[in-house]
Amino acid sequence: MKKAIRILVVDDHDLVRTGLCHMLETEPSCQVVGEACSGEEAIDLGRQLTPDVVLMDIKMPGIGGLEATRRLIRSVPDVKILVVTVCTDNLFPSKLLQAGAFGYLTKGASLNEMMRAIKSVYSGQRYISPDIASKLAIMHLTDQTESPFEQLSERELQVTMMIIKGMRPSLISEKLHLSPKTINSYRYRIFEKLNIKNDVELTHLAIRHNLLESESEQEKS
Repeated sequence: MKKAIRILVVDDHDLVRTGLCHMLETEPSCQVVGEACSGEEAIDLGRQLTPDVVLMDIKMPGIGGLEATRRLIRSVPDVKILVVTVCTDNLFPSKLLQAGAFGYLTKGASLNEMMRAIKSVYSGQRYISPDIASKLAIMHLTDQTESPFEQLSERELQVTMMIIKGMRPSLISEKLHLSPKTINSYRYRIFEKLNIKNDVELTHLAIRHNLLESESEQEKS
């Protein structure tokens, strides 16, 4: 009998996380070994449980999915990260894949597609949802940049995501294990690249480019 693929499910929405777990528990080839609701919890459980595959959300409280992906890959070298998210623009797939994720799947995927993705990344092959792959290919061929945030480095984007969540520089410093001076340097470079002056302008720009939901969008969800 083949060894079941050991999976850690990471999502800050209880219903989504529970739904994913229930779906996977119907598959004999999978074993859900844990659930996490934040990037920090994902790192802790990942180190304890050493899963084969982590289903990782992006937009979560705290450090979020991008930084959690980076740290998990450093501390659990054999783990494969499969991003499962509602984010379909070009920015996040490219950044997550650069950070070491093996696959990128949208939450609208069927169970069959999810199983294909899980088995692919488990075997060491990359898997990207066809709609995402098409967008990335078009962007690469035409050299298009749809979002001003694409010019940010991986770390600058991580700091940006934490700023627009309302986190103070001191807390960002603590979460990312960087000095306050370094965080302020990142903020300066982010503002300079995006041609903005403060956190309020950054937040408005993030809403316009779907990095952050507006209050009206949050009420609909």
